[in-house]
Amino acid sequence: MVFSKTFPRTVAGSNYPLWEEVFLTADEEKQLEEQCRTENFRMMDECLQDGKVLAIKNGINTDENRVRLAIALFEKRASHLVFWKESKAKEKFDEKYKH
Repeated sequence: MVFSKTFPRTVAGSNYPLWEEVFLTADEEKQLEEQCRTENFRMMDECLQDGKVLAIKNGINTDENRVRLAIALFEKRASHLVFWKESKAKEKFDEKYKH
């Protein structure tokens, strides 16, 4: 199923926007999924390291606490796949309807 996102486009002389639907190609989706996966993997590794530092600094250095801290950091930092796809769709919309 191809990803799509709808954006409002201003129409001269109208108080109401015209809604335009933008679709990503299968290749664009696949590329974004791979970028997101790579970035999330890197980010989780970073969060695990940061979780360990925080656990040691705060005297709560157990495996369980390090993992909990890493997960909390990851959830806070992570860019979700939908965000990546929506950003790409917005980019395509802006290119198509530049003023």
